[in-house]
Amino acid sequence: MRHIRSTMGIPIVMVVASLLLVACSSAGSASTAPSAAASTAPSAAATTAASAAPSTAASTAPVAGGLLAKVLAAKKLVVSTDPNYAPQSFLKSDGTFEGFDIDVATEIAKRLGVAVSFETPSWDTITAGSWGGRWDVSVGSMTITVPRQKVLDFSPPYYYTPAQMAATTKSGITTLDGLAGKTVCVGSATTYQDWLQGKLQSVSLGPVLTPPANVQVQTLDTDQACAQAIAAGRQDAQGFLSASTVIDSAITNKTPIVKVGLPVFVEQLAVSVDKSGPPDADFMAALTKIVNDMHTDGTLTALSQKWFKKDLTTPPSP
Repeated sequence: MRHIRSTMGIPIVMVVASLLLVACSSAGSASTAPSAAASTAPSAAATTAASAAPSTAASTAPVAGGLLAKVLAAKKLVVSTDPNYAPQSFLKSDGTFEGFDIDVATEIAKRLGVAVSFETPSWDTITAGSWGGRWDVSVGSMTITVPRQKVLDFSPPYYYTPAQMAATTKSGITTLDGLAGKTVCVGSATTYQDWLQGKLQSVSLGPVLTPPANVQVQTLDTDQACAQAIAAGRQDAQGFLSASTVIDSAITNKTPIVKVGLPVFVEQLAVSVDKSGPPDADFMAALTKIVNDMHTDGTLTALSQKWFKKDLTTPPSP
């Protein structure tokens, strides 16, 4: 594990001032394109980040009435998260949150020089945009998709996961095609649901496989709820599609499922901000620099190793 260079407590004035090399006079790609993290965020990721342009032109100082000014004045970054998405995020019995996304959000807040707090809206509410100021950002393993880019601004990807199909051991299914005509459980409003229904518009890094024919889609509130339903003995679904991290965690926890076939697509996962909220160009510029710095200094690699036992911060090889 690489040592992590501490950047906690750096005044946001220094962060913003350093954005002279990141910001530009238009709302184009420069405010979200990777800079120092070029070695860990390849050209495909840079292209994706560039397409998710901030809502307004970037600035070198907090804009009055903007999102960055709001967060700094409140001295707190309010983050939406999922309380039931281990190992990315989960609510513990003592009322605190834990997981990879929780650690990433906490580190982003520290580098902004503010505290962090969490809200737990439903996933379909988060991805729909129009947050109404109820939270500032989503650090919730959100895949960058074309429809989401219309309502949300995205940071550069902070990690990447393959979408992996699994089948219940009771079903006896061992191939992806074996799920044709069967029921597959997914989290509601996810890219997994979109893929099964032939509607996926993910900004993917590689090939997207064809879903099994005539699949019946069962949606639950979260991906993890599918795993929990299977573990509890409910046999409504013969298949389960989620991030490889969730599938691996479920198998480790003795959920009676097996991986089926190769990953069906690769997800680029990023921090998102509501386009309809306060002007966010300066915030997105600061966020972009923070994510890139976390790639460069090894923070994201260390957190990935901590929670996933592997480095998922660079795209998988084709």
